[in-house]
Amino acid sequence: MSGHSKWATIKRAKGKADAARGKLFNRFIREITIAARMGGGDPTSNPRLRTAISAARGANMPNKNIESAIQKGTGQLDGVNYEEITFEGYGPGGVAILIEVVTDNRNRIVAEVRHLLTKYGGNLGQTNCVARMFNTKGIITVPKDAMGEDEIMELVLEAGADDMSSEGEEYEITTTVDTFDAVREALVNAKLEPSSAEITKVVDNPIMLTEDSGSKVMKLVDALDDLDDTQHVYAGFDLS
Repeated sequence: MSGHSKWATIKRAKGKADAARGKLFNRFIREITIAARMGGGDPTSNPRLRTAISAARGANMPNKNIESAIQKGTGQLDGVNYEEITFEGYGPGGVAILIEVVTDNRNRIVAEVRHLLTKYGGNLGQTNCVARMFNTKGIITVPKDAMGEDEIMELVLEAGADDMSSEGEEYEITTTVDTFDAVREALVNAKLEPSSAEITKVVDNPIMLTEDSGSKVMKLVDALDDLDDTQHVYAGFDLS
């Protein structure tokens, strides 16, 4: 089974080291609130909400925070009126950049994103200029010492996974959005708690960059990711 992406592995590892707990929870709260507002507060009939709750629980976010976010989304509690915006553009070397934000101030975030793209050698693009390059997938990682490779592979394939690869000290499992919850639940039921589980976007044909060129893109990604309103930043490159 094929590997995923050296860049994705580095990005995930950096996220574990750098992400502040409060900021991470704030992102989950915004996503849950938006999902509940758009599709209702019942996760059994709202796939987006179900996925958001699953990701939040995977990061050990307290249930009371999850319940509060749902109630804000459904109007049972007062909350901020958030707006979702997706920015598309290019980074150094023509790398496709996709930035997803949830904001209560459109003018501010547009200015902030444009400023950072320009500062780090990129530019803001038109709608749909790069979105078609990205595919939404589920990525779940499990420590290699949790169970033998053959046993884990059989378990996740039976649950509906698309792929599994070896990445450093972990196995990386790829799913569709529809099978993400089933695969994660199969692992948990087998007493295999994932190191991470997220719905993300990946590029099938990333631009290959050297470590030096890749570091320039990563600086841009880090700067965009540090914005308070940012939910996700995706960069269409891999390291050669």
